[in-house]
Parts: sequence; structure tokens; C-alpha cells
Amino acid sequence: MVLSGHVPDLAALELLLGVAREGSLNSVARKAGVSQQAVSARIRAMEKQTGVTLVHRTPRGSTLTVEGVMVAEWAARLLDVAADLDAGIAALRTGQRARLRVSASSTISELLLPGWLASFRAGTPQGDNAPEIVLTSANTAMVITHVTDGIADIGFTEGPQQPAGLHGRAVGHDRLAVVVAPGHPWARPRPVSAAELAGTPLVSREAGSGTRDTFSAALAAVLGPGVPQAPAALSLSTTAAIRAAALTGAAPAVISELAVADDLADGRLVAVLTPELDLRRTLRAVWDGATSPPSGAARDLIAHILTRQDQERRDPRTRRRPGAGGGA
Repeated sequence: MVLSGHVPDLAALELLLGVAREGSLNSVARKAGVSQQAVSARIRAMEKQTGVTLVHRTPRGSTLTVEGVMVAEWAARLLDVAADLDAGIAALRTGQRARLRVSASSTISELLLPGWLASFRAGTPQGDNAPEIVLTSANTAMVITHVTDGIADIGFTEGPQQPAGLHGRAVGHDRLAVVVAPGHPWARPRPVSAAELAGTPLVSREAGSGTRDTFSAALAAVLGPGVPQAPAALSLSTTAAIRAAALTGAAPAVISELAVADDLADGRLVAVLTPELDLRRTLRAVWDGATSPPSGAARDLIAHILTRQDQERRDPRTRRRPGAGGGA
């Protein structure tokens, strides 16, 4: 298969995802170790290459256009596959090392697992026998398939219920929020009913995701099972893409509060009042086979996460925002 000349390279796509996450060309430049001018020039070159405007630049920062959100959505999948390829090649070079295969749903893989894995590795004796951790990001339905089929040793899900046929343990809690850009009519401090939410096209995760399942279950608990929902304004497969779409003001978005905490605090997004809905959910580690987690690195990782969560409950000062230096 020969690709057209309109497909950017992986490094350029990583910069685009950086803009989606950071909302600032300057911040992306700092993390990439280059000048802001270099990042801006690379983005403009990518826009020329693709033939579409990807980034909307304002004095307050940079956000993705609707087209940029769609390209970033596709890019995230491509970069995940590239990361798997990189990890696989590394595993072939160091086949003697133990491997822990982890599959995690989007909110957990993007916002929590980086901090969990970093602190886990920091507390693990280093050397040739330190476990290699291969992380795959997917939606909850695919995580369950990965674990059931033996592709992953453990999984992390965020659905409303314990996956059937698998054993699991709660490792945290989360809450969804409906968010809008400040100029949206729902930004006014008034409650929005479950019926109005069900009848409005929203930006959300794709079918099979824990976010979509949790939101649908919350609507069904109020309106009754089988009540139709309006078709999605956009169905996206990553939390970062949903956040970027929400910042464009394309439509109200359903997303984890963890992902937009800074945006809500700084006024870039507004949380919609939804008093009828219970949008809380449990984050779980899941595995196949015995009732206890698999022995070795998998069991050690779960134990580490539970210990860390317990420490944060006892002393909230140890809790760090997602994205703030790798904390959870």
C-alpha cells in the first residue's frame, strides 16, 4: 500500500496531539525541546500538507479545529500502533526480560496509568530482570477481549459494572461530567434534564467504551431502559480527542472530570448541572483465571496501585493532578 503525500509523519502528528493536550504551542515546544517558532512552522507545514486547517490560534492559546480534532483522533490510533511496534521490537531485542502486558481503557491509560507505572518502576529494583511493561490503550469492550483472549495479562476498565467472566478489584473512582464551551447556552447556571441530554447530540466516546456505557446507564436509570438517545455529534476513541472537541465548542461533551479539571478551574470549559444523573463510576483492574491477580509483576502492580490509593486517602496532600509531573 502506497500512502498519498497528504499523510504527515509520526513526529508531526505527535506535535498535533501535544496541542490537543496542552492548548499552547509554547508548552508543546518546551516539552519537545524546540522553539515555539519551530512548532508553529511544523504545524503550518502539516496544514499545507493535509490541505486543512488543524489549529485555531488565539492570544489565549491554541485549540484544534473540528478538522484538527478528527485528524488528532486518527493520529492517536496510529501512534498507539507505532508505540506497540516500538515496544515489540524492544521486546525482541531483550527477550530475556519479563514482560507485563497491560490493556487499559482511555481515561485510565491517559490520565492515571502513567503516574502509577512511573511510581511502580521507581520502587522496583532495576537491572536486567526489571519487568518490561507493554501498555495498550483501548475501549473497555476491547480491554475485556484482550484479557479474555490472553493478549493482556491484566486490564483496567471504567465501565459501570464488573465485566462478566473476569475477576477484578476496584482501584479507584471517577465521575463523568457534561462540559461545554463558555459561550454555549448550557453554560448558564441552570440544571439540564436527563430528557434534554438524551435528545441532544453530544461529543462522547465510541460504543463499547466505559464512558459511553456509564452515561447511557445513568440516562436509563432516570428515563427507563430503551429510551432512544440522539445520534452523537462526534464519537471519538480517546479522552484527549473529546477534550479537544469540547474546547472547539463543537457540541456538549461527556468526559471524565479528571481530564478537564484544569479547564474547568481556568474557565476554558463549564460543567453543566445534571442533578438527575449519577455519573460516578468505579475503576477496576481485571484479569482472567483465578480469583487472585496473576502472580509476579501483575500482582505487584495492582498491590502498588492499591497502596498508593490508600496513602492518598489518608493524606490528600500526596495526591497530584493528572498531567502534573506524572501524578494521578
